[in-house]
Amino acid sequence: MTAPIFLHGWTMRGSVFDLVLAQLGGVAPDLPGHGDRRGTANIQACTDLLRDTLCETGPTFIVGWSMGAVIAWNYIAQHGTAGITGLITLDMSPKPVNTSDWRHGLIGQTPERQAATTREIYDNWPQAAEKIATTMFATKSAAPGFSRDQALTQILSNDREVMAGYWDELMALDLRDVIDNIDVPYLVGYGGQSRVYPASTAAWLAQTAPHAQLQCFAQSGHSPHLEDPETFVSVVKEFSAAL
Repeated sequence: MTAPIFLHGWTMRGSVFDLVLAQLGGVAPDLPGHGDRRGTANIQACTDLLRDTLCETGPTFIVGWSMGAVIAWNYIAQHGTAGITGLITLDMSPKPVNTSDWRHGLIGQTPERQAATTREIYDNWPQAAEKIATTMFATKSAAPGFSRDQALTQILSNDREVMAGYWDELMALDLRDVIDNIDVPYLVGYGGQSRVYPASTAAWLAQTAPHAQLQCFAQSGHSPHLEDPETFVSVVKEFSAAL
């Protein structure tokens, strides 16, 4: 099996893939501004890190969770699928904000709610972190080997200003035009019990990308690799074997 590159989500770090890395191999770098990686921290810096990582690993497939999917899509927007043999994304939208012509963004997101969330991130980061740690899982019991308290500790270990900058970038994002240019095998994964994005988001991605298939992790929320690692490992192995 080719060892993949795993890209974590906003406020997390590469170690959230440790459980599955032990069985799948690969690398899971901390993205800029997360975990132990310092320096310029924005989506472009993450994209550059992916480019550099692909140069080190050679051609392989990418597994992008949440914001990690954005990094993969942004790389493809800038470089095509050079060096990418396949793509798996987990529970993310190419346009997180809902508009009159787009209803596949954040669940329940309205202009008023978005503004309130943004104010909270800037003005009361601990309270915002509590909500992030709660909604990333299907239930309060969180995930095997990764509790809600562990998630909260991880979120709060990040610099609030850096995380707010990423949030602002994500809220301005629109990468819908990239999806039909993904010309490699593509598995669109989503949590059947996600409290972050609706199932329609993954359905749109799978219908739009030319070589995509849909994968529901029925027992998971936003974090299938944490909430149902056994199924996740099986799915990734099957995907890799078919490349």
